[in-house]
Amino acid sequence: MDRWYDDGRLRYGTGIEDTFIPQIRPGHRRLDEYELTQHYTHWREDLDLVAESGAEFIRWGVPWYLVEPEPGVFDWSWTDQVAAHMSARGIRCIVDLMHYGTPTWIDNAFLNAQYPERVAAYGRAVAERYRGVWDDFTPLNEPIVNAEWCGEMGNWPPYLTGIDGFLTVTKALAKGMVRTQQEIAEANPDAVFVHVDAGFRYEGETTPLSREILEERRFLALDLITGRVGADHPLRSWLGDHGYTDDDLAWFAANAVTPDVLGVNYYPTFTTIRMDADGVKSPVVAGTAGLRDLVQLYSARYALPIVITETSLVGTPDEKIAWLRESEAEVEALRADGIPVVGYTWFPFLDLVDWLYRFDEKPVDDWMLDFGLVTLERGGDQQLARRKNAAFDVFQEIARRHR
Repeated sequence: MDRWYDDGRLRYGTGIEDTFIPQIRPGHRRLDEYELTQHYTHWREDLDLVAESGAEFIRWGVPWYLVEPEPGVFDWSWTDQVAAHMSARGIRCIVDLMHYGTPTWIDNAFLNAQYPERVAAYGRAVAERYRGVWDDFTPLNEPIVNAEWCGEMGNWPPYLTGIDGFLTVTKALAKGMVRTQQEIAEANPDAVFVHVDAGFRYEGETTPLSREILEERRFLALDLITGRVGADHPLRSWLGDHGYTDDDLAWFAANAVTPDVLGVNYYPTFTTIRMDADGVKSPVVAGTAGLRDLVQLYSARYALPIVITETSLVGTPDEKIAWLRESEAEVEALRADGIPVVGYTWFPFLDLVDWLYRFDEKPVDDWMLDFGLVTLERGGDQQLARRKNAAFDVFQEIARRHR
């Protein structure tokens, strides 16, 4: 059994942005990052560049809405090619099974009573087909961000708002995470589970929710799936006020699952948030201090090996290089302090399209964000050429040094 996270090494990897929101409505365009960045057509070149970068692993997502176009009907024609090429290039894939969006045939998305079983069946199908090729899985990326966009802000299906909406979506997502891990583990006993969270940090007073609640709710999905939400949980009363029953929590306790590895996402320029008196959020640049704080918090709470599953910034190559150097040094310092950080992921590898593209009519290039080690440049043929920038070379040097 390949338990790569137990050998004490620090591995460097990268990821392809893979948000899929296929549902459209007046004023809301489909958001498929593979389509917008032309990864569907340039996937082989993209993966060859990943291999060239020295990355040992990639976070890469299956487009569920395309792979399962009808309930129980699967089309593996593209993913078969991708999986084979990753294997040929020696790239370990941490499979992102759910990066925010559901297929259009799931009415009301996460509110659908069948959602937990549908997503679990899909996860099992992927695990069965690619066992021995893909054995590392993230059941659902960033559950709290997902619940915010789908359940609190009403931007993505099922378009709920407010605290009740947030908690309703969080509960459904957590049930899906549990059932997905259970089904994959049954289909592939060698599977490794890398649960990925984005734990925001806060400065100053917050409103309308107190800072105490916000700092606990960032852990809520992980606490639910690991069966930690009991009578003594700091949020138990608050959850009860918003519809969580004893039966709900008993289900999670009886079906608790534990990740093998905990993924922590951190962006130095916007993971930390300050709010004004009206609850308007403003990002705060927190640098390596914020990274250290977040990793220590997750390590102390869950006592699991940790991978930095996303970090990067929008900026010039020199600014990216500076963050690569600073964050590499901080990760090494954390490891020296006994924190079991076993991986570092520059995410995304390519530039990406801002999610706000979905709510606008401007051309896609107006929403391109320069996150990547590889810059996307549109040519006269309308193809997005892949251009390695100077940060690519620095990442390559660092990644190869850690092999």
